[in-house]
Amino acid sequence: MTEPAPYTEADLSLIKRIIPHRYPFLLIDKVRDIVPMKGAVGIKNVTCNEPHFQGHFPDEPIMPGVTIVEAMAQTSAVVVGITTNTIDKELGTYFMAIDKCKFRRKVVPGDVLEMHVTVLRGGGKVWKFKGRAEVDGELACEAEFMAMMDIKG
Repeated sequence: MTEPAPYTEADLSLIKRIIPHRYPFLLIDKVRDIVPMKGAVGIKNVTCNEPHFQGHFPDEPIMPGVTIVEAMAQTSAVVVGITTNTIDKELGTYFMAIDKCKFRRKVVPGDVLEMHVTVLRGGGKVWKFKGRAEVDGELACEAEFMAMMDIKG
């Protein structure tokens, strides 16, 4: 494996150099506290302007649970990109499993969602993570998930 990229934080520009997601499915705004092969904290500023709130739900906007899990996965993909130094390369990230997923509170416009992800297993093509999504220190979602990382460039 190559040396990790020398970043402990990723702004939106760097995130877009690591993962292929774009609007309306780029679900993280920043990643901080990046430690290669260990984990990081992703940040999502939840706003009322996001397209899923038009239908989920018009009178009571709630961030869909699947998008919270996806935000944790995107945070994890940034950790992989930094760990494997695959910035500006095509990093395909594909879910393989989601286990022990539980939702504990609503996430609504105005919330700052923090995705705390930890690498449980990694280094090859298949990585496993544990994630906790929190708002103001209160647990919103937790899950373990596996993904295949396909570096194409």
